[in-house]
Amino acid sequence: MRTPIAITFRLLAAVLTLVILSGCMSGKDEVEKWVQQEKAKKGTPIDPPPPIKTFETFEYTLHAPDDRDPFDLPTREEEQAVANAGPRPDQNRTREPLESFPLDGLKMVGTLGSPSSPEGLLKDPEGVIRRVHVGNYVGQNYGRITAINEGQIDLVELVPNQTGGWLERQTSISLADASK
Repeated sequence: MRTPIAITFRLLAAVLTLVILSGCMSGKDEVEKWVQQEKAKKGTPIDPPPPIKTFETFEYTLHAPDDRDPFDLPTREEEQAVANAGPRPDQNRTREPLESFPLDGLKMVGTLGSPSSPEGLLKDPEGVIRRVHVGNYVGQNYGRITAINEGQIDLVELVPNQTGGWLERQTSISLADASK
């Protein structure tokens, strides 16, 4: 059974809704007049769409019997040939102390010597400062020092590629990196 308060509340809500809706109809003439005026206005002309570009088609044809379709996956023999063709790290040499640290953990702190035979000073993560020369190995990617300048040490790293081979990557350790 409903209480008189609930019935009164529902009746009041219904009356209030009707009053609000009737208020929305009072300015209807003005809105219709404005809509008619806007429809009567001429719009600005729209630019025509740009012409469709046509592209030349290209059909790839094999010219020689040993040409390979570029969309075919390489065979195992081709993958092995690519993997064995690039540079390879020297596994027979004795590893140097600075090869046990990642390259970003080494900081250049200075240089010594003359321009004809420079020595670089590298600080490892343990805080030990070591002298390095051109030809020394540093970092965990078989990095070999190729040049030592006042502001940086240049080196070439060997990084593995996706086919089982190795790629040479040029990088450097700058003196400015020591402030980081």
